[in-house]
Amino acid sequence: MGPRLYLKIGDMVRHKHYSAWGSGEVIEEKHSSLPGGLCLVRVLFEDGKERAFINDLDNECCCYYAGLKLRRL
Repeated sequence: MGPRLYLKIGDMVRHKHYSAWGSGEVIEEKHSSLPGGLCLVRVLFEDGKERAFINDLDNECCCYYAGLKLRRL
């Protein structure tokens, strides 16, 4: 069974603990080809920095549990 992904390219997000980052857009997804490997997303925030997050809801360090929330339009 594959990972349960939270985000996909183009999703707009905000971090509930770091509002100074502003809104972000998912610009890249990376998936490991190894069993049990990580799934990552890169997010470009309004502050101009790219940040990487784990994108597997089965992982306790998933970006969802770390505070990354989908931005409602």
